[in-house]
Amino acid sequence: MTVQTHQTAASELVTIDQLQISTDDTILVPPLDLTITSGERVGLIGESGSGKSLTALSLMGLLPDELNAEGDVSIRDICTDILRTPDRELSKMRGHRVSMVFQEPMTALNPLMKVGKQIAEVLLQHGTVKSRQDARRRVQSLIEDVHLPDPPRIMRSYPYQLSGGQRQRVMLAIAFANDPELLICDEPTTALDVTVQRQVLELLDDAVRKRGTSLLFVSHDLGVIAEVCDRVLVMKNGHIVESGPVREVLTAPQHEYTRRLLNASKLDELQVDASEFTPHTDTQAKEVPEQQPIIQVRDLSRTFSSGRHRVEALKDIDLEVAPGDRVGIVGESGSGKTTLLKILAGLDRPTSGEIDVCGVDVRRAGHRGLKPLRQRLQIIFQDPMGSLDPRMNIQQIVEEPLLQDRRNTPNAQRRQALVQESLEAVEIPPDAVSRYPHQFSGGQRQRISIARALITDPDVLIADEPVSALDVSVQAQVLKLLNALVEDRGMTLLMVSHDLSVVRHICRKVAVMRHGQVVEAGETEQVYRNPTHDYTHRLLEAIPSLDQIIKNRG
Repeated sequence: MTVQTHQTAASELVTIDQLQISTDDTILVPPLDLTITSGERVGLIGESGSGKSLTALSLMGLLPDELNAEGDVSIRDICTDILRTPDRELSKMRGHRVSMVFQEPMTALNPLMKVGKQIAEVLLQHGTVKSRQDARRRVQSLIEDVHLPDPPRIMRSYPYQLSGGQRQRVMLAIAFANDPELLICDEPTTALDVTVQRQVLELLDDAVRKRGTSLLFVSHDLGVIAEVCDRVLVMKNGHIVESGPVREVLTAPQHEYTRRLLNASKLDELQVDASEFTPHTDTQAKEVPEQQPIIQVRDLSRTFSSGRHRVEALKDIDLEVAPGDRVGIVGESGSGKTTLLKILAGLDRPTSGEIDVCGVDVRRAGHRGLKPLRQRLQIIFQDPMGSLDPRMNIQQIVEEPLLQDRRNTPNAQRRQALVQESLEAVEIPPDAVSRYPHQFSGGQRQRISIARALITDPDVLIADEPVSALDVSVQAQVLKLLNALVEDRGMTLLMVSHDLSVVRHICRKVAVMRHGQVVEAGETEQVYRNPTHDYTHRLLEAIPSLDQIIKNRG
């Protein structure tokens, strides 16, 4: 691979000169300069709020109307003044000579239109093909190019009928439909499983190389940037604090912020002493007999039926979790992790099998019988913005679990005190109670979600992908906090994740799920060091190791 370190004006495809983005009273991106040469692959990395996505959107002319943008943004031979060009003119550029792939394909794809028609629309809109018949042939070829199985079926499918990885491949097919000169990717693999992420990155890398397309890849993940980019720009508070060839920046970072991102990115390479997480009954807040599992599952199955179509989401699951233990459940999308979580929490019922959680027979308990479980088991969800009611202030959000049992609801003064204790435990300031979720960062919102889960002093805490939507440095902070709270309070932790690095960091035991079955289980370090199942091998091999990626680049 040739890393272009000397750029000339003649070879510059993208030129951003003194770009400043602001609201009426706040500067979000101070004056910024950026160039991308023809065929170059540039990574733009930084945490949420750093300004990286706004910078990328400026190249598409897609900045929100309420923002003010000054400076010059141009793409050679395409548009010399993007910030001041009418939207009608820019629409001729978008999807044709410049394309963008967003983080969540479900929000970018039309849910009411079949996939084949959506890809064809991009071709027909820009006159790339002459007829619908030509468009159909081209669409099938594009679907084959992104390695989607059974192209005719994919073309007939709606987005909801495809997996997350398949939908992202569809977005790549749309992005490459008209062979653009510039491709912008904004966190395109953040929500994907490790194996699917690897496949999408390899596909993207191959497509960009073959077409000679310039790439701007926006991410908070240094490992992903290292996989696909020649050059990296590190962004903090709207400023480029460091830039250079990927290998140079990632092996010898000059700025303290870059070094901090690097340390946070190596979470997967931490060595964990499993004995550190062994529960100690003499310090536990809850005295539960060690010999009695707090979660016990036997021959658990769950089948979903739709007409003649049957899906076995879970098949003969056996699982035991001791009080105070920490168990990770890992697997790709569709492995059955979420279905198992819902059943454990009493949000779904199994088709067959036995399940006992905190002494409650979940399969047979009615609504009233599940009330004790609602107090003793709490859940932290993946997306705090989606799980926190935007119309409620923080006091109302955190105290909500206390209001489920009307007969035992504490009075307002006691509820206020309990909310303050919970917020203090997760390091959220007391004055936060009158504010609303949108006034906090992603990491703060997840801390608030943890505070809400702690308010009932639960015995069991289920964490469903609790850090997958967070920046790497914020991930490390939240995991450290969660680790300390679980240890101090003697809670039992069940963590559901597709990220084996996160599970290794915090869980003593792990169960690997595939196609609704547990294919391997045991002590976390034992499974990581000596996996016995081929599927576990593949999951571990797919974990991006920053040091290995840099070494492979030579």
